[in-house]
Amino acid sequence: MAEEGAVIGCHTIDEYNHQMQQANETKKLVVIDFTASWCGPCRVIAPVFAEFAKEYPHVVFLIVDVDELKAVAQKWQIEEMPTFVFVKEGNEIDKFVSARKDLIQKKIKLHTAC
Repeated sequence: MAEEGAVIGCHTIDEYNHQMQQANETKKLVVIDFTASWCGPCRVIAPVFAEFAKEYPHVVFLIVDVDELKAVAQKWQIEEMPTFVFVKEGNEIDKFVSARKDLIQKKIKLHTAC
């Protein structure tokens, strides 16, 4: 598992499954950033997402390129980017499409308080 405080890039289904399994076992909140290399707002929010990973080391931050891992994007019904999916114990607890820093942080705080 990657060190706490870092965004973990999932480039294969196995990597993604491994990260999700570890997060489920430790009951950690997972925030998945569904992105694409061609998506301008995705590139803008990426450094902010990395800062949140440092600020909230007890949360697992994953980044998934929808073109690279189409099956994962389909599983979570991703249609627009960037989409952020919040997962706890394997279940989606929140999801939104936006590159708004304030909204991402609000949702992280909300779901880590539970």
